[in-house]
Amino acid sequence: MESGGSPQPPQLDPLESFPQKNLEPGDIAVLVLYFLFVLAVGLWSTVKTKRDTVRGYFLAGGDMMWLPVGASLFASNIGSGHFIGLAGSGASVGISVTAYEFNGLFSVLMLSWIFLPIYIAGQVTTMPEYLRKRFGGNRISITLAVLYLFIYIFTKISVDMYAGAIFIQQSLHLDLYLAIVGLLAITALYTVAGGLAAVIYTDALQTGIMLVGAFTLMGYSFAAVGGMEGLKEKYFLALASNQSANGSCGLPREDAFHIFRDPVTSDLPWPGILFGMSIPSLWYWCTDQVIVQRSLAAKNLSHAKGGSLMAAYLKILPLFLMVFPGMVSRVLFPDQVACAHPEICQKVCSNSFGCSDIAYPKLVLELLPTGLRGLMMAVMVAALMSSLTSIFNSASTIFTMDLWNHIRPRASERELMVVGRVFVILLVLVSILWIPVVQASQGGQLFIYIQSISSYLQPPVAVVFIMGCFWKRANEKGAFSGLILGLLLGLIRLILDFIYAQPRCDQPDERPAVVKYIHYLYFSMILSAATLITVSTVSWLTEPPSEEMVSRLTWFTRHDPVVQKEQVPPEIPLPPTISQNGTPEATSASIQFEIVQENMSKTHNCDVTPKQSKVVKAILWLCGMENKGKEEPSSKAEPILISLEESPTVKTLLDINCIVCITCAIFLWGYFA
Repeated sequence: MESGGSPQPPQLDPLESFPQKNLEPGDIAVLVLYFLFVLAVGLWSTVKTKRDTVRGYFLAGGDMMWLPVGASLFASNIGSGHFIGLAGSGASVGISVTAYEFNGLFSVLMLSWIFLPIYIAGQVTTMPEYLRKRFGGNRISITLAVLYLFIYIFTKISVDMYAGAIFIQQSLHLDLYLAIVGLLAITALYTVAGGLAAVIYTDALQTGIMLVGAFTLMGYSFAAVGGMEGLKEKYFLALASNQSANGSCGLPREDAFHIFRDPVTSDLPWPGILFGMSIPSLWYWCTDQVIVQRSLAAKNLSHAKGGSLMAAYLKILPLFLMVFPGMVSRVLFPDQVACAHPEICQKVCSNSFGCSDIAYPKLVLELLPTGLRGLMMAVMVAALMSSLTSIFNSASTIFTMDLWNHIRPRASERELMVVGRVFVILLVLVSILWIPVVQASQGGQLFIYIQSISSYLQPPVAVVFIMGCFWKRANEKGAFSGLILGLLLGLIRLILDFIYAQPRCDQPDERPAVVKYIHYLYFSMILSAATLITVSTVSWLTEPPSEEMVSRLTWFTRHDPVVQKEQVPPEIPLPPTISQNGTPEATSASIQFEIVQENMSKTHNCDVTPKQSKVVKAILWLCGMENKGKEEPSSKAEPILISLEESPTVKTLLDINCIVCITCAIFLWGYFA
């Protein structure tokens, strides 16, 4: 295998993208073992953890150590979409796409050092809840909860499903639907049963498997081209044999080994990378439910910081584990991966825009020996499952805590647990129904759209969070008008992008100037600026927020003394939502909850316990609610009692480590820029 040239496949059809490479029995055995192992870990953590309270289910009881937290942050972020997408971009345009990863490295550190102390001081479980406490009213938090669910279903879930499906189809030659339904069934099983704790433990396992497999493949691929020097030399010669003499289609870019590229003509302009990319990256790492929920589950602030550091160090790896192997794949299989003719590409991978997406699967199936191939399949499935479970759990948290609690403010804890679990099952169904749409748009296009969807919808949200955290004067009216304006502008650009698709490189570009000349990263900068100006102007011109909405909810007030708000007499009926200064709503609602729950538990005590059939018992056990009738449930969501105190030695150690990590990152930027 280690010889310089690429291994010659049997001469079937030179354009067949995967010439009859099926998995051998050895590979299948590895895969099956892997599935059993994951299920075992999932079920073990399900039994081990406290999952019969809202906080136990949605926040893993808040006692995770730094290792699982860091591993889970990394695994939730790196889905199968990353393997396919980063390797594909590496094959077609070089290493520029690494900028996303290196940017995330800074943002994930900002999460624990800057944003998390604010979330902990404000005792929040979900991101829309933070905005509800900080700005009052329900408009913002509900708009956001709906937007988050929309972004999850249409970007995250569908990309990962598509990428995982490519892999399963190519290697197992299984029916696509069968494969995806099976995968979703396994993931939904432990997400529904065990909640966040099960998701975090299985993520930690999957991170280990992903790293082992990806490092192995990296070794094989560098050996095949003769190391880094060989890659730099051969990459520029990797042309498809059907390359037309005069066309520039399918040629490797001259700046393939640079991250910073020309600000006007290139695919990722450097000002866009520095400023335009940082805002969506902040949204993703510091205000996205999937990521923040992982950190909130940590034992204390030091453990959360440790987890962030671990994730940041791991973020250095995708360049070497995914982007470079993608470039190697182009060197070894130029005819398929670098195909230049629409007709030929259509034949190779049924996508006329290019076949760079098959770069990674191709390496796995052609380079690796039996057994290792099964391991790599397990890696891809691990990446897919870990991101899906994270999204399922976070989406159900948002739905339960923000939307359902709003529709039924007196819902008992038991009801919230059931709703959260049922919502996961609904999400699974939606994902399955969404597959045909993903298949129809045949991926290559879909992928680019989904990257840009995020730069059109995320900046306004990120700006509203940043203003809320760092500017005491920002108020509800300002935040709401900024958010709505930003989202409208983003949607307009999104719709234009869908109507005027990017032409192939051999066709004239006839798109309107706003789409043609304003790169989506530049558009992200414009959006952020527009939102920022709107929020500041409207906030200045309207009344300042009340003391309660600022206390312990911004960076500068995070150490304020906790205000005890128990003086409200319990007889007050639940008041209607008082939007602008939402304080009464919060206080009496929580007391109301306790009363309602005590009544609930008493009624359950009388009538449910005697007559439960075995099926009902089994289902209740699976959902961790078997003993709910017998004990008085605790109040609604126990306040998150993580303190902001850290031991001085640990704090110093973490800060030094943070500086080291940032220095490494700056060195890498400089080296590859």
